[in-house]
Amino acid sequence: MYDFDEIIPRQGTDCVKYDLREAFFGDSGVLPMWVADMDFRTPDFVVDAVKRRATHEIYGYSIRGAGWYKALIDWLERRHSWTVQKDWIVFSPGVVPALNMAVLAYTQPGDSIIIQPPVYFPFMSAVEKHGRKLVYNPLILKHGRLNIDFDDLAEKAKQGAKMLLLCNPQNPGGSAWTVEELTRLYQICREHNILIFSDEIHSDLVLRGFKHTVLTTVDANASDIVITAIAPSKTFNLAGMATSALIIPNEELRRLFSETIENLHISLGTLFGNVASQAAYTHGDQWLGELVEYLRRNLDMAELYFRKHIPKITMIRPEATYMVWLDCRELGLSDDELRDFMIKQARLGLNEGRTFGPGGEGFMRMNIACPLVTLKEALERLKGAVDGLKLK
Repeated sequence: MYDFDEIIPRQGTDCVKYDLREAFFGDSGVLPMWVADMDFRTPDFVVDAVKRRATHEIYGYSIRGAGWYKALIDWLERRHSWTVQKDWIVFSPGVVPALNMAVLAYTQPGDSIIIQPPVYFPFMSAVEKHGRKLVYNPLILKHGRLNIDFDDLAEKAKQGAKMLLLCNPQNPGGSAWTVEELTRLYQICREHNILIFSDEIHSDLVLRGFKHTVLTTVDANASDIVITAIAPSKTFNLAGMATSALIIPNEELRRLFSETIENLHISLGTLFGNVASQAAYTHGDQWLGELVEYLRRNLDMAELYFRKHIPKITMIRPEATYMVWLDCRELGLSDDELRDFMIKQARLGLNEGRTFGPGGEGFMRMNIACPLVTLKEALERLKGAVDGLKLK
């Protein structure tokens, strides 16, 4: 059994989540529930593998050996019933860099790219900062879930978009897209010759009662137009290791992406990132099972707490990921007021919903991948602040 209740001090370790609180929120005392990494210890089998490699005191240029590929291929087969060939795999230092490189590799300045807000904000910058045109296919919040507006997607697809950036599972809403949803999305894109970049970084963090579907498995020909991005960073708390992988079965698409990453001279990755990801994918099943169960208990507690003590804030319960999308619109605050309220009154560091694009206004994103006692403190702070609003 792994101990996810352990409190591990992170302040002073040069981590973004804790050590940038003053810079980001103007207050180093906020409880940080924003950056999408976990406050749980990185698994022992990963730490041990890194330590073993560190005893060989030459840290020169390194490659990803046969063991790295086998660990990844076996993991995808074991966890997602997805049979992947070694030559389909391309390295990237992260999924966000891969997003940007895919935009550069597959589109030209002025091309239209579809995203589905509210969505992880680097999707927007990956389009706009490279001179491409951003086209929104807004998600619809219905019955406590973010859903794809297929009629709108079909209309936008007719207008000549070159790519669609898909978040699968969805961040920040936590929707684990179903086979039916993904099949319909694929068919629309196929009909209009639209490439799909499928960010599946949260694919291992699907909660009980739901299932992750790899987009490229929904149709025998889907691999012709789908680029899939995965990483151990969210699953095993390895974001600082800068390691991910793209699965690109289409030979021409793979060549174009490989040329882009090689031209930027970032294809080697890092020695310890390679070691850590191989260990994670080789030994991580039991740890992941216990992690997902702990996250479920955290969500159960949070959902009940919001209903009982903070009913003016609605928690959109995720089907996947450890990010919780909070509907704060009943508080009656503007986005600027909501940000100030969370920082100054609740003393919480959360992600502002408006940064996730249209549909994010009036929402906040909270990270619940922390010990239960930390989550309880966050909720108690929030309750006290909301109760204070009622008294005014």
